[in-house]
Amino acid sequence: MLADKDLVENLIPQGYPVIMVHELISSNDDTTISGLHITEHNIFCSNGYFREPGIIENIAQTAALRSGYDAYIKNETPSVGYIGSVKKLRIFKLPKYGDLLITKITITGQFDKVLLVAAESKVNDYKVAEGEMNIFLQ
Repeated sequence: MLADKDLVENLIPQGYPVIMVHELISSNDDTTISGLHITEHNIFCSNGYFREPGIIENIAQTAALRSGYDAYIKNETPSVGYIGSVKKLRIFKLPKYGDLLITKITITGQFDKVLLVAAESKVNDYKVAEGEMNIFLQ
């Protein structure tokens, strides 16, 4: 693990209660993997499940975590990003309380200030979601 919950909270612009990543598992030139422990106190949880908006926010925050970690190791200020679009999103199953959601983003392109990512989220051996996101960097 590259960053635990305490460091993660300093690497992304979101604050409590909207933090949707708890750990940075790995990050390299193309791929970043985050973890989120699903709890009943999460604002995107209801009736025992982590809902669709939370999955989208988790993907976006995994990209933000990547940017924040890169800036942190370079001693720079990270760029703030905004979701520009979500494409081809497929949600197969909602995570439930107690699950560890693992999200992997892969950078598929960057044009000027637009970052293109492909994402896949899993809990254990099952795929929770997959899709693409365009993120506008400030």
